[in-house]
Amino acid sequence: MFKNDVPQDKELFGDQREVCYAVDENGRYVMAESSGWDPANIANSQAWEAISHEIAGILVRIRAGALSPLAYHMVANQMDEKLLAEYAGLYCWQVRRHLRPGPFSKIEPKLMERYSALFSITTEELREIPDDPRPAMLKTVKR
Repeated sequence: MFKNDVPQDKELFGDQREVCYAVDENGRYVMAESSGWDPANIANSQAWEAISHEIAGILVRIRAGALSPLAYHMVANQMDEKLLAEYAGLYCWQVRRHLRPGPFSKIEPKLMERYSALFSITTEELREIPDDPRPAMLKTVKR
């Protein structure tokens, strides 16, 4: 694709841009900024919608007392038990245990801080569900 033909279909990124490669007037590959491309925007919107439905299901289970708030933060950050365990330096069985409300409430402060740092939130935020439970990326999507 030529540099002049790089798509500029704003939707998902808002004012942000992504970098892609295109051919300039001299036939060389150069970096070009794009504000999006409709097919990619549609695919990304559908993916975020699927994540939102998964989060809604998790929230129902958290409110019913079947899961801890850690489950929300894990799903909202697109992690599974294995990935979270790897990042936290834990075994999968430990993360699975912390997904239960009882064991989660007894987590040591240092481990709670480790989880919080992974999600870039405070330990207080980790213990609760936010008012707007949508993932951060969805909050910027213009509909």
